[in-house]
Formats: sequence, C-alpha cells, structure tokens
Amino acid sequence: MEAEQLRRTFTDFFSQHGHVRLPSASLIPHHPTAPLLTNAGMNQFTSIFLGEEPPPHPRVTTVQKCFRTGDIDIVGTTTRHLTFFEMLGNFSFGDYFKPEAITMAWELVTERLGLDGSRLWVTAHHDDDEAAELWVRSVGLPSERVQRLGDEDNFWEMQKGAPGPCGYNSEIYYDKGPEFGPGGGPAGGGPERYVEIWNLVFMQFQRLGDGSLVDLPRKCIDTGAGLERILPVLAGQPSVFETDVLRSVIAAAEEATGRAYGSGDEVDVALRVLGDHGRAMSFLVADGVLPSNEGRGYILRRIIRRAVLRAHRLGGEKPVTPTLVAAVEGVLGGPYPELVRSSELITQVVGREEARFRQTLRSGMGLLEEALASGGDVLEGEVAFRLHDTFGFPIELTQEIAAERGIAVDLGGFEAAMGRQRDRARRAGKEAIGATTADERYRALLEAHGPTEFVGYATTEADANVLAVLPGPDGAVEVFLDRTPFYAEGGGQVGDTGTITTATGTAEVTDTTAALPGLHRHTARVVEGEVTAGQPATATVDADRRNDIRRNHTATHLLQWALRQVLGDHVAQQGSLVAPDRLRFDYSHFAAPTEEELRQVEQLVNRAVISDAPVRAYETSMDHAQEMGAIAMFGEKYGEVVRVVEAGEGSRELCGGTHVHALGMVGPFRIVSEGSIGANTRRIEALTGRGAIDRIAGDEEVLARASELLKARPEELADAVARLMERQRAAEEELRALRRRGLAEQAAALAAAAEGGVVVARLDGLAPDQLRELAAGLRGRPEVKAVVLGGSPDGNRAALVAAVAKDSGLVASDLLAPAARIVGGGGGRDPELATAGGRDPGRLDEALEDVRRRLGA
Repeated sequence: MEAEQLRRTFTDFFSQHGHVRLPSASLIPHHPTAPLLTNAGMNQFTSIFLGEEPPPHPRVTTVQKCFRTGDIDIVGTTTRHLTFFEMLGNFSFGDYFKPEAITMAWELVTERLGLDGSRLWVTAHHDDDEAAELWVRSVGLPSERVQRLGDEDNFWEMQKGAPGPCGYNSEIYYDKGPEFGPGGGPAGGGPERYVEIWNLVFMQFQRLGDGSLVDLPRKCIDTGAGLERILPVLAGQPSVFETDVLRSVIAAAEEATGRAYGSGDEVDVALRVLGDHGRAMSFLVADGVLPSNEGRGYILRRIIRRAVLRAHRLGGEKPVTPTLVAAVEGVLGGPYPELVRSSELITQVVGREEARFRQTLRSGMGLLEEALASGGDVLEGEVAFRLHDTFGFPIELTQEIAAERGIAVDLGGFEAAMGRQRDRARRAGKEAIGATTADERYRALLEAHGPTEFVGYATTEADANVLAVLPGPDGAVEVFLDRTPFYAEGGGQVGDTGTITTATGTAEVTDTTAALPGLHRHTARVVEGEVTAGQPATATVDADRRNDIRRNHTATHLLQWALRQVLGDHVAQQGSLVAPDRLRFDYSHFAAPTEEELRQVEQLVNRAVISDAPVRAYETSMDHAQEMGAIAMFGEKYGEVVRVVEAGEGSRELCGGTHVHALGMVGPFRIVSEGSIGANTRRIEALTGRGAIDRIAGDEEVLARASELLKARPEELADAVARLMERQRAAEEELRALRRRGLAEQAAALAAAAEGGVVVARLDGLAPDQLRELAAGLRGRPEVKAVVLGGSPDGNRAALVAAVAKDSGLVASDLLAPAARIVGGGGGRDPELATAGGRDPGRLDEALEDVRRRLGA
C-alpha cells in the first residue's frame, strides 16, 4: 500500500462511521495557545477542545500536515524520525469515547489495513483500568501485550502542567520482529523493533490552575496515526525513508550530490536528512513561512542550512534545494496542491537562501580557520557555539575540522552556551503560556449569554444591554454587551473607540478586543456616574475615526491586489495594521521594488479609487470562496461560512473588517515608505483620505521652501540640486587632491628619516584609510623596505598599518600582530599591507617601540 491509498483507506473508513472529512489546516496554527508550528492533528480544533467554539460536526477525520522541531537533530540517524509528517486522525467532540475509539482503531488496523493482530502491542496509563480492560475484553488482545506506563508516556496535555483539557492516552505499537532488536514490548524492548503507529487520546479531564484534575462535561477523542510510520509496516520496508513519499526525494538528493544511498552510514544519514528537510522546507514556504532569524522563519532557515551543509559535506557544490523541491512537488503535489500553486515561490525562496548560506558557509569557515590558527590545543566553546548559532555549523562538523588540526573542542563551554540559549527560550515560552491563559470569567460569560451580536457593518450606534462590567487594568473597566456596533481588533484592523451610555452614567471606550473568539470586550473608563450590569445602554462608535479606519482597510485590499499585479502572484500578506492615521502592509518578496514598480502600484490603487466602483461584502461557503479565488488574510482562522469583500474589479479577499461602500470614499492613496523588515519580507506604509491630503500639503510646503532657497521653480528643482551636487563633488575632489599632496610631502619627510630602510612613526589625527594610503606610498620608495605607522584618529581608539616591499623578506601581518595585541586588538593577515585596530590608544607608543625593537630600528 502506498501513501495515497493509505490516506483514502483511513478517511473512507471513518467517513463510513459517521465522521466528516475536513481538509488539513496550515502549518501555521492560529490559536494563541498553539505551538509555533502545527505539530498534531488536534491543533486546528484547539478552540473547540477549550470550549471557546462549537464543533463544526460531532465527528471529524483529517489528514493533517505536521512539523515537529524536537526531532530536527536526530533526523536521519534513526529509521523513523522526521520533522515534517502527515498525521491521520479521527476526532469526537463529546459524541463517543473510549469503547468506540478502541474498537474502531482495532478494526481499521487489523481488517482494513490487514496488520497481523499477533504483532500488535498497546500501552495504557497506570491509572486507566478502563482502557486496559477494553483492549482485552472488546478486541481480544492478550493481557500480556497491554503494558501500563506513567504520565511521561501515557498522559496527554496541551502544555505540560498548564491549565486546560487533558487525559490518558493509549498507543498502538507494531512489532517488526527480533531482527530489529530485543523483545519485551514497547515498555522495555528495542526502539527500532517496536514502532508506535497510533496514539489514542482520551480527553476526559480539565486541569485547573492549582494543578488538580476535574472531569470535563464533554469527553472527547483525539487520535493521531503517523502515515509515514504505518507505510513501511504495511510494505515490509525497514524504514520510513524507503516509502514512496520519501524515496523519490532521496533519489533527487543522490542526483544532486553524486552519492548513492546504501553506500555507507555517513552518506545514508546525510541523504535521509536531505530527503526529510526537502519536504519540510517545501511545505513551510508553501504555507507562508519565509527564512528569518526568529520564530518560524528561523526554523525554516535552520532546515535549509542543515540540508545545504549535508550536501556540502557529501561534495555537492551545486545548488541542491531546487532539485529537492521539484521532487517533493512530484510526489506530494497531488494531495497537497498548494505545492504546485507555490512551486515558483518555493524554488525561489529556498534557492536564494541556499545561495546566501553557501556564502555564509564560506564566511563561517573563515572564522573557524582564524580561531584554529590563533594557537592553543582547545577551541573555545563560545566560538563553537557562535559557529553553530550564527552560521548553522553543527558541532560535529566543528569537531571534525578541529580534529584534523589536532585541536579539541571545549564541549563543556559549548553546552553551557547552548544551555543559556535554551533557558532563555524556556523562559520566553513560559511567559507566553502564562500570558495566553484564558480567564474563566470570560468563559462563564460566553457560556451564559452566547457570542456578542456584532451590528457594526450597518451602523455606528445601537441599543444594547450591559451583561457585565469587570475591573480592568489601571482603573479601567471591561464592559460586555449583548450586541455592539464596536469592531473588535482583528485581521490587522484596530478596535473601535466611542461611548457606552446608560441612564446612570457614561463610559468612554478606549479599545475593543475579543476576550474570547466571539466575545467583544470594550475597554473603557467611566467618565460620568456609573455603568452596571443589567442596564439598557446606547453604544456609539466614534464615526470619524471609524471612517478613517474603513478607508485604510479598503486601501489595504487594493494595495495587495496592486502588488500582485506589479510584482507577481507570489506576493502574500505577512501581516498588517489598519489604523485611523495610516495603514501598514507586510508582504513576501525577494528584493526591493524599484521606484518605478512602486509608482505603478500607487497608480493602480488610485485609478481604482477614482473609478468609484462599489465595494461588496457577502457571506458564502469556504469552498465557493476558494473557487472564486478569494485570498485569505494572513494569520486568520476561518469557518465553513466566510465573509468575502470585493473591492472594485480585481480585489477579492476573505475579511471580517469594516470597509467603505464605494472606492471613491478612500480618497487619495499615498505610499510613504517601503523597506525590508526581514529576509524575504518587506513592509509598505501608506496614507489615505485626510492623512494623504495633509501629507500632500506638507510636501508642497517643502517644495516651496526648497524652491525659495535654490531660487528655482518647483519643476526646475531636480536640475538645481544636480548642479549643486556637482559643485560639491568638485570641491571634495579638490580637497582630496590637497590631502594627497599633504600626504606625499609627509611621506617624503618620513622616508628621509628612515633608518636602515625602516620607517616606524606615530601620526595621530589621521583616519585609518589615510594611514594605509601613506604607508602604501612609502613602501613604493626604493629607500624603504618596511613601514609601520600608528595613531589615534579620535583619541578613543588605536589604528596600526604595516607595509613591506615585495623583496624585503618581511611579512606585514607578522610585524603587526604583536603590536595589535599590545593595544588590545587584532588585525588582518595580508602579507604585504596589513591593518589593525585596538581599544587602548594609551599603549600606542609601547606598541611602536616593540616594532622598532624587533626590526632593529
């Protein structure tokens, strides 16, 4: 059985048992408590398990693409670990529980997939007698093949020890046979022999803030079966890397490196890494991740660098990542069409990153070579860590190169530096978990009253009832209404402000956010009387501010459409801010747009605006919206029914924000800045409406002032500035000529004072490049064989330069190195003209005297 048949068999089985098949979610999860990347099939249902949203169906089944960072370092060294993988799953949201989950799992693996039941083992929690008995009583598994383990193996929770839903789990293992290791079952047998193929999670508890467990009112089932784990078992293959979803990618790696799989352990490990990482990088980019130095982007960058390093060590000097990406598309483009749609983007992103890293690799080798050449029998752990962290050098590569020189690596220092980094990451993770823990008060409100009715698309004022007034930060209050015209921050759009008025008081709303999905929270200050729960109220949005926000939001849609028209369909939103005074749009692109391209983008938006075409918003099904080509906004989660906003002829996006009714209301559109905010990610800031008008007026004032100063009409300013710059260039050239004459005269005086062909002198006040120019000029004189000059350009640092004649028998860098150490610095290694710097100008005379002594001058 190959991968596509396994996917179909699994989902067909559960569809026949009343489950609705849902598509895979993105590798970028959206719930605030979710991990950095989707690592399990349940991630897309987090809000359902937490009770924040109702389930779309009582029973669902999925094939979810997943990524786990914890296995990056061991991928390739085993036959079963991967970073990217596909998780087969079935879920029950309060519908069925352990008996049905266990019997369906057994029926699927033994009858539909045809696995030999006598080779199956299961584990259950020490305290879960119910599950252990069901495996024996309901499916007939011998009790000796049901092993009981503790919390580490058979208790599931979203975050270890954190409040939230949790429960026992039961895992199914397949025994590959004695040739793969010792017996004893999964509890004590060989890890290569007993392969976990399915994990059944029985979500039955709620962990409270004090750590205690209480029963959930609705018990749920969450299962995950690794497609790549099951495939080799079904096919009788020794590893996941022999399966159809990986072997063709490894074949591409063989072609790119010229090395054959099966020719040796080192080669096999490297080719497995290339196969796994090729899939991982393809799917990450397809889902909108771009290389960077933090978060998901850093994970992608690390994956690409590890693959390139492996290819490099196998002797592959040509680009390897485009070949891997093409192979991944060939084998997985059918079930995951996003790979095909984003094919060009993926190839460009990973190819550019590989090219950059190959340059970085050369730079890292330079650092390593310099550290190894500095003397000593041990390479500092901090240097090894810097190579690992900055350049992506695995520690084993640093050890291998160092060992060739007879130098050991300080692994203790390296591990200490790694530990400090891990501690920082753990602290950051704990802070994030603490910051995103939901307040039980909000849950109680949502359960008691249901979601807030938002009426703000049609009006900026509405009658409502006050459901609750809770204390907020810094003397503020949080007001909850049954219905509201206030837009809650989301999709990049800031929350509305305004007033909430009752018979007894007025609250000034300073922000509106979602306390939980569907529950509007009005952060406010009571400015008159009091506002209490149970009162009728009038909620009034600041209409002028809302109109400014609407203009900027609609313009953001037009901007994305225009960027895709000018730069290409690979442009994808990476973030946005829609505020009353400006809009900000982050997007993926590989290079800075030219001035002409930005001008075209601005013109396209303004042409759409003056067309005054209508802006239409309507609800439809997600499938229909995708068929129409509607673009999803970055970072947003969508249900089965979505809201589509059409702005003019070209822009069609899924969006829950507020917009103008016709494009003419946007007013003039003006781009005010564009720049890089990270690798392959750029940012545009722009203005509309009143902000754009004020900016245009300000620009005209600046032009008028410049015209007055340069005594030229506005249309003549460019020529006037060009003439001014030409005069400045001429003056600077004249100054440089005077400086060169001065240096020549100084060189003649120094040459005349040379002793034995050697010049050693201190010259303060000269910049390092002037010292270098002077030394180079002196070296060219026949009576001079060696020059060492030193000085302090500004009194805070020391500069040194050494120059020697080709036939002098001297080495400039050797002359300079001891002097550089005296002033607390280091320098270059050029044998004929070397420069150095230091932090201690007070020891310059001592350094130059040392040079004189060594030269005998």
